[in-house]
Amino acid sequence: MKNLLKLISALVFLFSLIATCLYTPNISGQSDLKEALFYKKLDNKFVQCRLCPRQCTIPDNYRGYCGIRENRDGILYTLSYAKPVSIHIDPIEKKPLFHFLPSTTAFSIATAGCNLKCKFCQNWEISQKRPEEVDYIYLEPEVLVKKVKDSGSPTIAYTYTEPTIFYEYMLETAKLAKGQGIKNIMHSNGYINPEPLRQLAKYLDAANIDLKGFSDEYYSKMTEGTLEPVLRSLKILKEEGVHLEITNLILPGYNDDLQTIKKMCVWIKENLGPDTPLHFSRFFPMYKLLSLNPTPAETLEKVRQIALDCGLKYVYIGNLAGHAAENTYCPKCKKMLIERRGYFILQNNIEDGKCKFCGEKIAGIWK
Repeated sequence: MKNLLKLISALVFLFSLIATCLYTPNISGQSDLKEALFYKKLDNKFVQCRLCPRQCTIPDNYRGYCGIRENRDGILYTLSYAKPVSIHIDPIEKKPLFHFLPSTTAFSIATAGCNLKCKFCQNWEISQKRPEEVDYIYLEPEVLVKKVKDSGSPTIAYTYTEPTIFYEYMLETAKLAKGQGIKNIMHSNGYINPEPLRQLAKYLDAANIDLKGFSDEYYSKMTEGTLEPVLRSLKILKEEGVHLEITNLILPGYNDDLQTIKKMCVWIKENLGPDTPLHFSRFFPMYKLLSLNPTPAETLEKVRQIALDCGLKYVYIGNLAGHAAENTYCPKCKKMLIERRGYFILQNNIEDGKCKFCGEKIAGIWK
């Protein structure tokens, strides 16, 4: 009996030790810090972060705008490395990616923080926090990739908050994942400088970029950002051969002007191509816009029609359950190719990347 109790006690200790190593929350101390990439050392222990367009100049013992990158004695550290605050296995359609491996799952992660301050953020509880303000688990890239492999998901998604914030963690994980045959995707605001984006793009298979509006006035007022860097990122991803989809959240009275929507759609067609999937997403009251009404269905239908009239082939409406614009239609014969209900696929009539009915090639990565 004593031996049995000793064995049980030893097993409990072993499992506790393993759990502590893999899942310890709220780890602190410089031993857990990771030196940031893309920064320049300046005089008097100042540094300039060059990861995103803000290019923060940061004094010693201060952080940049995002609250994630901290200058310690003239060295810039990332405080979110290997500290995910959210881990889920999602349908790929939730990213949303409608033209990338439909019906598969994406092992999805995020750390705390963002380099924008969107008043309508749906994940503000983690995106608008610093690492020390939320619980996290410590998960090195090697362990994370093994968990993705064990899960059976063919893809890892960097999502929920802004992946640029945990760039070093994302990049190292993406390199390891690619070596294991796992695909990498990100859902991002696109607010990142060209050099880090091009380096990351070598390991990215797909991206959905939030094009939040189509004017600097809107970006400044609603996100504290600017438009041009996002447009630049979209063009870079296209140049680098990353499968690209775009989400535009429509806020009533803010970015639903039909002429501006038309300008945006023309820009997408001319710079990214008519095959670029565009998701118009319905707004629901959130974060600092709790008094704003949800986007009317008629508005979403109008902007979708504008996009189609501009020559975009694949235009969707999101967050409007059961709408026919969740489905994918052949741009040539107009027959339904993929029928969706929320994140579920009811039928798929794409065979070898082509319409089953007329043979038209359908843009995307299908297997």
